Amino acid sequence: MPLKHMTTKNKVSLISIGLILILMILSSCSSPLDWPDSPLYDLSQSVQDSTQYPDLESAKQAIVGHYAHYDIVAYEDPTTKTPMNTFIISYGFSDFYLDGGKLMQSDKFVHAEQKINQKNVYPTFRDEAIQAIEPRIQEVELSFHDGKWQLYRPATPVLLGITGDPSKPLSKDPNDPNLIDPDKDGHPGVTVEINIGNIIKGELYITRREIYSNYLTLNQDGALTGYVVDRSEQFVIGASLKILEQPSNSIQNPDMGLNPVILIPVSYDIDTPEELMALRDELFPPEPGFINAKK
Repeated sequence: MPLKHMTTKNKVSLISIGLILILMILSSCSSPLDWPDSPLYDLSQSVQDSTQYPDLESAKQAIVGHYAHYDIVAYEDPTTKTPMNTFIISYGFSDFYLDGGKLMQSDKFVHAEQKINQKNVYPTFRDEAIQAIEPRIQEVELSFHDGKWQLYRPATPVLLGITGDPSKPLSKDPNDPNLIDPDKDGHPGVTVEINIGNIIKGELYITRREIYSNYLTLNQDGALTGYVVDRSEQFVIGASLKILEQPSNSIQNPDMGLNPVILIPVSYDIDTPEELMALRDELFPPEPGFINAKK
């Protein structure tokens, strides 16, 4: 399948819910599922020679545009009784533009899916929470290596569910006066809904400090492909059920093959969540999932 029919981080990537998966002790009778094979997608056929752009300025001009954004971050939480693994699959838009000769990247996320390695457990969060994340804007670094133009987007810390200085560590005070309600559901922070086998249903209230970097390659067809590095922080403010109110230490799986980002050029006319998700199957590769434990 041509890459232009696959599509695209910004992880949104976006919200790691590994910390809530302590709940899976309630279903410990079932074996956890395994990670799928890495890499999730074979992008080697799409990473084509980009030497048709002979200098830095022509490469910048080639990158300027509006992109559909698709990224995946794989998390693992070794602190729980049964190791809990999670995929956060983010959808959105990335825009590249020139500002005083600098190449800038702006990411806006509109939807995210969460998948975990436990059967019959379904965490979700509202699109309102994803869309409440302020667009991340950052100058990107462009360089030429191994016959390809390589793009690095440094981390731009962004707060979610709390205001303050995003350059400082995330507050661990559940009564912090800077807590806000971005998804407007009457609870501070961002609400994550938990459903375990349609028997246990509850809500978790969290804050985030999103810290993502992108490493991308410019392809001959105009797509940008690469991987995500995540150093985000997360804090549990509270929960609707006491058992949900558990600390955790979710970290990114270091296998970059499980953390891809794909940006596909699209028309500027495609700029709403509804338009993007209507094109999901045409633009994006199939979402990954966990598999039955290998014998």
